[in-house]
Amino acid sequence: MKILLAEDDTNLGILLQEYLENKGFETLLVRDGNEGLNVFLKEKFHLCLLDIMMPKKDGFSLAKEIRIKDPEIPIIFLTAKSMPEDAIQGFKVGADDYITKPFSMEELLMRIKAIFRRTNPISNSKEQEVFDIGNYQFDSRIQELMINDGHVKLTTKESELLKLFVQNKNQIVSRSYALKLIWGDDSYFNARSMDVYITKLRKHLKHDSNIQIINLHGEGFRLIC
Repeated sequence: MKILLAEDDTNLGILLQEYLENKGFETLLVRDGNEGLNVFLKEKFHLCLLDIMMPKKDGFSLAKEIRIKDPEIPIIFLTAKSMPEDAIQGFKVGADDYITKPFSMEELLMRIKAIFRRTNPISNSKEQEVFDIGNYQFDSRIQELMINDGHVKLTTKESELLKLFVQNKNQIVSRSYALKLIWGDDSYFNARSMDVYITKLRKHLKHDSNIQIINLHGEGFRLIC
């Protein structure tokens, strides 16, 4: 998969480019909207990451022109703005997602993967549903966690959380992303609810001491197994 990254902050742009390439995405970095459009018209991309506040041509204008050439390509806006009207404008010009700086690299990566799953039905139809977690086997289709001859029937929320963690095992899953993905928003009430479900998952996984769900203060969670 090839990504067009338009970001005028030199340090952030290089950091994002290196991170995405380490995760297997060919990433072309440009520093302004005009350069972004010129490159897009010449090469084939699968997703665009566009900063909104760029010189020469802002992200909204660039997105409109990209949409003329390719109405289907996914677009994620990167912005320091957090006003609701900015998000609305972004979606009006065709954004698939919108992430406000500062953000975690892991959250951005999961948003990119989620978009690719939605826009690639062939890949999505082959998504893994059964996972090995240490000495456990987890079947997300029937929401069951099995070890030796025993098994536990998980609730829907437990199953969705565990699947998210195991799909990103040994990586940080941000609290905000998990809440928005599974509960719909990251309110305080939902955050307390998620903590209860994570406590339950830890109990379900206690028969393998090598498995841990670690709480990283201010960042999120990491499943180690």
